[in-house]
Amino acid sequence: MADAFSPRALLAILKSRLGSARRLWVAYSGGLDSTVLLHATAEVRGALDCAVHAVHLEHGLHPDSAAWADHCRATCTALDVPLTERSLAIQRAAGESLEAVAREARQRAFAGLLTPGDVLVTGQHRDDQAETLLLALLRGSGPAGLAAMPVMADLGGGRLLRPLLGFSRAELAAYARRTGLRWIDDPSNADTAFDRNFLRLRVLPLLRGRWPSLDLTLARSAAHCAEAATLLDAAADDWLAGQGGPRPGTLSVTGLRALDPPRCRAALRRWLARGGFRPPSSVVLERVLSEVLPAAPDRSPLVAWPGCEIRRHRDALFALAPLPPAPSPRLQLRWDGTAPLPLPAGLGELVLPGPAASAAPIPGMRVVFQWPGLRCRAAAGPSRSLKQLYQQADMPAWLRPYVPLMLIDGRLAAVAGVAQCEGRLGGLQWRGHPWHRLGLPVADGPRRRAGR
Repeated sequence: MADAFSPRALLAILKSRLGSARRLWVAYSGGLDSTVLLHATAEVRGALDCAVHAVHLEHGLHPDSAAWADHCRATCTALDVPLTERSLAIQRAAGESLEAVAREARQRAFAGLLTPGDVLVTGQHRDDQAETLLLALLRGSGPAGLAAMPVMADLGGGRLLRPLLGFSRAELAAYARRTGLRWIDDPSNADTAFDRNFLRLRVLPLLRGRWPSLDLTLARSAAHCAEAATLLDAAADDWLAGQGGPRPGTLSVTGLRALDPPRCRAALRRWLARGGFRPPSSVVLERVLSEVLPAAPDRSPLVAWPGCEIRRHRDALFALAPLPPAPSPRLQLRWDGTAPLPLPAGLGELVLPGPAASAAPIPGMRVVFQWPGLRCRAAAGPSRSLKQLYQQADMPAWLRPYVPLMLIDGRLAAVAGVAQCEGRLGGLQWRGHPWHRLGLPVADGPRRRAGR
C-alpha cells in the first residue's frame, strides 16, 4: 500500500515538522501504537538533528502497571534510547470521567516535561482521530472540538506532534508483526464501559461495514473543522482586542456586553483557552452571559466548572483556578517577625526584611483572618475600618477572607499588602501569594492595566 507505515515514511513527517528542535521525546506507554512509534523513531534517529528520548508515565490504575514499566525500561535499553519515568497521581472527583481525568493528568505531566526546543511525539493514529471526532460530536462540541486532534500544537515550553495521524491502526499492527515487536495489551481497552472503547469495539466496526472509507472521511471532516476553528480563533482575537479589564488578564464587562451573544461567547471561549482553562460547556457559558455579565457592579457572582472559576469585581471579569477554602476566622498564628511565616491554604509567606528582621522579636504579634470590628489607626488622620481599607484598595470581596491581618497586643498593626497601621511593621511583605499576576493590591510593585 502506498500509505503503509514505515520508518522512512515517519522520517519524512518528522523532518517536515521538527524544524530546529533539539530534543525529541517519544511518549511510550508500552502499547502497540507507542511501541511502533518508538521503534521506528529509533531506526531513523541517525538522520535527525536532535537527541531522541522516551518518557513513560505510570498511572498506577492497573495492578500490572509496575510490570509494564519494567517492560518499557527493558525495551528502551535494548533500543539504546534514554528513558524518563514519571508517576501520576490520579484523583477523580465525584461525577468526573476517569478517562478525562487520566488524560488531563498525562497532559500536565508532559507539559511539565517539555522545555523550549523540545518536541513530544505521541502515537495517536487515524482510527483514534475518528473516535475523537465522534466523541466530540456526541458531546455537542463546536468547531474546536470537532477539529479533533491537531497534528501539531503547543504544549508546556515545547511542542506536541502526532506523526501517525495519517496511518491506520491496521498499518501500524502490520509493521509491528513484520518487525517482531512485543507490546503490552492493556485489558482496560476491552472494557466497553468506557465511551471510547464502546465506539472502537461496537460502533465503528458497524459503520465501517457500511462505509469502508469512514476513517478517511472523518479525518477530512476534522480537518475542515480545524480550519474553521482557526478562522474563528482569529476573529475572536479581534473581538477581544481592546476588551482588557482594569487588571492584567481580565476582561471588561462593559466591553463584553457591547458584543452580540455569538461574538461574546466566542470571545469568552478564546480568552479561557488562552488562559489554559478547560472549555466550559454551553450551559456553563450561558450562565456567564446571563448571571455574571448583567450583575450589578457591587455584586460578586460566581460561575465554576472543574479547574476554573469565573468571578467579577466591578467592571473586571476574572478567570481563576478555584480558590481554596479560606482560613478559619478562629485561626491564630503566633509570629515574632524574626523568620518568614508560612501561611495556610497556599497563601505564601509573610516576611519582615531588612532592619526589622534583625531587630529584637516582636512580642504579642498574631496573624488572623476575617476578624470583624478591627480598625486601622494610622500615624496621621482618622482611623479606618477594614471595609474602608479594602474599598480604597479596590480589593474584591471574594479575596478579602484570604488577607492576613497582623495584630500586636490585640490592635491591628497591618493588613498584609494593603495598609500599614501605627507604623509598627514597616517593610512587611506578603510573598508567594497566588494573585501576583492579577495586579491586585496584594501584588508587589505598582498595579498595571491590562493591555487586552
